[in-house]
Amino acid sequence: MERSACTDEYEKLVIRMSTPRVVIDNAVCSTATIVKVDSARKHGILLDAIQVLADLNLLIKKAYISSDGRWFMDVFHVTDQLGNKLTDESVLNYIEQSLGSIHNGKINSSNGFTALELTGTDRVGILSEVFAVLAELQCDVVEAKVWTHNGRIASLMYVRDCDSGSALEDYQKINKLEARLRNVLKGDNDIRSAKTSISNSVMHPERRLHQMMFADRDYERSSIFKFTSETPLVTVQNWAEKGYSVVNVQCKDRIKLMFDVVCNLTDMEYVVFHATINTKDDQAYLEFYIRHRDGTPISSEPERQRVIQCLQAAVERRANEGVRLELYAEDRQGLLAEVMRTFRENGLNVTRTEISTVGEMAANVFYVTDAMGYPADPKIIESVRQKIGLSNLKVKELPLLCQEKREREGDQPGGVGGTVLFSLGSLVRRNLYNLGLIKSCS
Repeated sequence: MERSACTDEYEKLVIRMSTPRVVIDNAVCSTATIVKVDSARKHGILLDAIQVLADLNLLIKKAYISSDGRWFMDVFHVTDQLGNKLTDESVLNYIEQSLGSIHNGKINSSNGFTALELTGTDRVGILSEVFAVLAELQCDVVEAKVWTHNGRIASLMYVRDCDSGSALEDYQKINKLEARLRNVLKGDNDIRSAKTSISNSVMHPERRLHQMMFADRDYERSSIFKFTSETPLVTVQNWAEKGYSVVNVQCKDRIKLMFDVVCNLTDMEYVVFHATINTKDDQAYLEFYIRHRDGTPISSEPERQRVIQCLQAAVERRANEGVRLELYAEDRQGLLAEVMRTFRENGLNVTRTEISTVGEMAANVFYVTDAMGYPADPKIIESVRQKIGLSNLKVKELPLLCQEKREREGDQPGGVGGTVLFSLGSLVRRNLYNLGLIKSCS
């Protein structure tokens, strides 16, 4: 009995030590809600924490990450999409509970649908063909995310059988579906074969899309369209004295930016030991002190160039290129096929798509450009809206970042000169604030 009691107490101690301590503070900083997470360090724990914030579409205005031995401390300054502090108690409670359980991990399981992964050659109208095949084979798309980058397309879809309303079970139908979609995705004279995969597992869609595009080596290719976003500035240097590789990223600030960068560093088997993230005007500056999982820094010039390419691709995949269109209509069989066909017939190219089903309604988001990748003609957009339904398909302006909002209101803040590179000394000073030893918010 004594041995059993000791074992129980030891297990309770281990649980207390491994459970992250989460503090949410709305009083210290006037411009953002501060979220602090202290936890035992393990590979991927930082990404899990950022994912909680990213899934709520929160803006991370500042962040300080520091690892001390086996312990990890994360501090995030977050706002909603309009730059406001978080005040909804249900949101604050959700953040606290979710961050407090990130050490438990998440097990992939079936959600009653079939997961369909697609990778292939991007071209104008390809999604029209994909959804036409799904409609013809009586497959209903319940949820999906589609990304395009550098001439490649990746999609994770959850589908169900139209007749049964559940996951696909007919193996002949599944094989036929895979073959038809592979033929659509391979393109003309494509050196790399298209890939399709079907399973009943559930995974985080955006983490999986990054993995799919990374495996497809989209970072090695060039854009097929003339109009593209500004290339992110990425530098990688070794700090030999401390044994770190220092990665700096400068680009336009946006939602889920930190998630995208850390996700790719994690997938490339790097460990983030320290980091600072700052934003000014509409620009974001991210600095990471990383090593391989075996404790060594980046060791060669080809590896350094590969990290630069991969992180540039990670930022660009989710860049908001094109007009954002939102479709909210009663869900029915073949709806997506009809919408995509209308886009194709009017020369619109879909660069990114988010599809979801809310009850009996379809709630979909499309980012569209013209066939060359330039901004779509407003007259064509209006014509498409009339064909699909003005009340169903609406042009949605993206939420403004705080600085852009101020500029619209007439403020003229100063610009940013050059690339901001943070020193480890500044990291330490900021961590003193995080520990409560200094009282400045900035």
